Amino acid sequence: MQPDRLSATFAALSDPTRRAILARLASGETSVLKLAEPFEISLPAVSKHLKVLERAGLIERSREAQWRPCRLQANPLKDIADWVEYYRRHWEESFDKLDRYLKELQRKSKSQEIQRKEKKDGRKT
Repeated sequence: MQPDRLSATFAALSDPTRRAILARLASGETSVLKLAEPFEISLPAVSKHLKVLERAGLIERSREAQWRPCRLQANPLKDIADWVEYYRRHWEESFDKLDRYLKELQRKSKSQEIQRKEKKDGRKT
């Protein structure tokens, strides 16, 4: 995915109304009027949100006579998931290294504590 396409997808997803629209479309295609029902915004405002989603490739609109169904297009979401996965792996590797380092510190600390105890016990006898 091109970086500018990824940016457009993130920008489209930055608005809670647009995310809610996508959630509704995850159940299947529907009309603009049906999509607009739960929102307390005007139909033109919903249309503007749909245009942003369409430009980002997140939805597809078609015309069937008087009906204009909207459909979810999941490919940009897959691209975002792939992008996030790349960084998740990076951070997971970093956390694994940190975990190994902390375990080594604990092991050394425990070893030093045992040595101190042995020295202390050796002095008492």
